[in-house]
Amino acid sequence: MKVLLLGTAAGGGFPQWNCACALCTSDAPPRTQDCVAISADGRGWYLLNASPDIRAQILASPVLRAGPGPRETPLRGALVTDAELDHTLGLVMLREAPSFGVWGPDAALHAMRGALPVGRYGDWTFSPVEPEIGGLRVRALPVSDKKPKYARDSTSDGPWVVAYRIEDPSTGGVFVYAPCLATWPPGFGEFTDGADYVLLDGTFYGADEMSGATRAGVGSQAQRAMGHVPISGADGSLARIRDLPGPRWAYTHLNNTNPALAPDSPEHKEVLAAGAELPLDGTLLTL
Repeated sequence: MKVLLLGTAAGGGFPQWNCACALCTSDAPPRTQDCVAISADGRGWYLLNASPDIRAQILASPVLRAGPGPRETPLRGALVTDAELDHTLGLVMLREAPSFGVWGPDAALHAMRGALPVGRYGDWTFSPVEPEIGGLRVRALPVSDKKPKYARDSTSDGPWVVAYRIEDPSTGGVFVYAPCLATWPPGFGEFTDGADYVLLDGTFYGADEMSGATRAGVGSQAQRAMGHVPISGADGSLARIRDLPGPRWAYTHLNNTNPALAPDSPEHKEVLAAGAELPLDGTLLTL
């Protein structure tokens, strides 16, 4: 199984276009918005979420470029973890695809189809997650009922957000993708057991980092409402993974306020010292 990390930042990317904080004006490596591509054979690829940066991410990845025919593309479909705009707007950019499969939680698919002009230009299908997609085994774990802002009035039952466990039956390689965890969900330890690589929600380093002076007007309550468990702290994910040896743990979906973005920061070094990783865009894994 090939796993290509196309983007590793939270919504807005890094640096964020409307921010001149110390981090966004630093020389920390830039990151596009979170998105992953997976493939069982290196020829047909499936996205995990579809970021607004998808065009640039495809063009920066030779394995995803169109060809050999003038309208052939290796992209076959996308699995979405939720219906948030920064995870689904890329589907609109892919509207020229003559056929495309989209899988995800029922509530998210319903909201997305009602709000976004996706699937109206070609033979697109929208389906609940299936046990096998593209030659890979897929399991989904409900992790949150957080609705996107545009769907707050939706009456659809959750779950709204899931994590994915993807296994290559030919090699036994296991990849877990969980970019949105409101808390450490029940059963998540078992869900990641035996995995080779877990790509985890690293949006915020601290529980209140958006209430700092550089983010005036945005308080800690607003941060908590975004539905992301922090990396640090007694209830943070870093404390949890110290007790779960085995997989390679890595963080993605880093917000532009996260001090771990800076390679020379104490926070970045603490993550690495705990045995976790902070991979950059373009990282390619073979599992």
